[in-house]
Amino acid sequence: MSRIGKLPVPVPGSVKVSLAAGNKITVQGPKGQLERTLPSEINIKQADGELVFERPSDDYRHRALHGLVRSLVANMVEGVDKGFTKQLELVGVGYRVAKQGEELVLNLGYSHPIRFKPPQGITIDVQDPTKFSINGISIEDVGQVAANLRGLRPPEPYKGKGVRYRDEKVRRKAGKAGKGAKATA
Repeated sequence: MSRIGKLPVPVPGSVKVSLAAGNKITVQGPKGQLERTLPSEINIKQADGELVFERPSDDYRHRALHGLVRSLVANMVEGVDKGFTKQLELVGVGYRVAKQGEELVLNLGYSHPIRFKPPQGITIDVQDPTKFSINGISIEDVGQVAANLRGLRPPEPYKGKGVRYRDEKVRRKAGKAGKGAKATA
């Protein structure tokens, strides 16, 4: 039995879940609304303020989908209730971030500033010139926007400069070992 799939998903009082034909699920909450069509092999039942997921057999595909569907729905419920946040920071001399209207302007050591317009449903908050956060109700969208911004200048291993997640540890390399070691004849 899937350890993740068999766990019921508690539905808070502020969240409304509706199941439609064809396994289409709609989750509404204080932060917004999310919809998704799920695989029809997994049955979803709503009872006593919880969502329970059942699979028809122990077939490999059904076992794989069982935990996946449960995780997707749990993330939808949490997203419309609390939302998701990714914290990023800039490390490097002259690297900074600013918000102009809805656009994010990043100076990352290139010859030009990079302008980034967040997609619908994503908000970006700038705390100071080197720290900012990405917020939204869809965990997939928040993670993808964070990965796209990090990809503009990933942290490099010698000085650690670049865009990184706040809790990310960058493995550092030693650099040149032979500097000044050779004597010239």
